[in-house]
Amino acid sequence: MKGRQIILDHLGTREAAALMVDGQLHDLLIDADAPRPGTIYRARAMKPVKGQGGMFLETPDGNAFLKQVKGIAPGDMMTVQLTGYAEEGKALPVTGKLLFKSRYAIVTPDAPGLNISRQIRDDDRRDTLMMIAKDEMQGLDMGLILRSSCEDAADEDIAEDLRAMVDLAQTVVGETGNTPETLTEGDGPHVLAWRDWVEPADVVTEAGSFDSHGVLEAIDALKNAYVRLAGGASLYIEPTRALTAVDVNTGADGSFAAGTRANFACAKDLPRQLRLRGLGGQITIDLAPMPKKDRRGFEAALKSALKADGIDTVLAGFTPLGHYELQRKRARLPLTELLTRLDA
Repeated sequence: MKGRQIILDHLGTREAAALMVDGQLHDLLIDADAPRPGTIYRARAMKPVKGQGGMFLETPDGNAFLKQVKGIAPGDMMTVQLTGYAEEGKALPVTGKLLFKSRYAIVTPDAPGLNISRQIRDDDRRDTLMMIAKDEMQGLDMGLILRSSCEDAADEDIAEDLRAMVDLAQTVVGETGNTPETLTEGDGPHVLAWRDWVEPADVVTEAGSFDSHGVLEAIDALKNAYVRLAGGASLYIEPTRALTAVDVNTGADGSFAAGTRANFACAKDLPRQLRLRGLGGQITIDLAPMPKKDRRGFEAALKSALKADGIDTVLAGFTPLGHYELQRKRARLPLTELLTRLDA
């Protein structure tokens, strides 16, 4: 099926959302038992970690770890936000820089200033958006970023969304207390879909839509390490305890350029595969053989694909053995882990 579809349904009792683009699963969100990223806590400082410049904090959901701590003593109360999912046996990753993010606006209490997405280039539209920002933020000691989705949105919808985020930010920042507390929870899959999948799409909300629109079939395919690529090439994506290994194969193509073509196909599809599978941490790619002169092109193609991905990923580069390494934020739980909990 051509076009974009946002499908809101459930997997078992868990809320879930899928984005289909031209009949292919492009993104998938499934609610988990773990605290949602974006959750904001009032936390108590416990003890600094020598040599790491960080500190453990007490929250209602367990211990958290805050980096780059200055001027904070054990026992102090502070407001922090969950940035991702914790690795097994490790503390929750949090930051002291709060973001209140919605479809059109991001309010930044700790970073004053009015900003508009650079993707909006029309000067008249930028002027209109700046007037909205100044009107709504007048007298407030908070910062604001108007997102690219504002370009084609109605002015009143933007203003209403902005006011809601400002009200939430003021409420949370104004909270006081001397015990750890959850001040606001992160967004679930259906709200995240509305917030982040902003390009025009048909929205499907009927129960059982995952089955009728091919989402369940696509999820079953993700249980397999094998991924078919264009031109007959393929990937094997296999998570281990230490890292995720990605093996690129040329298939039946025995031509001189087969390795280069397979590697470029990998660069194009790998971010989507990692996103759908919820894989982060260290990623090591065992590339197909290709001339060294093509390495720069491969890296540029991968960088371009990751830019559109939206999950922070550091390109570490080539190893002496010719592998390529990435370091990816653990923004999601592994799909296999979520599906295992569904089946339990």
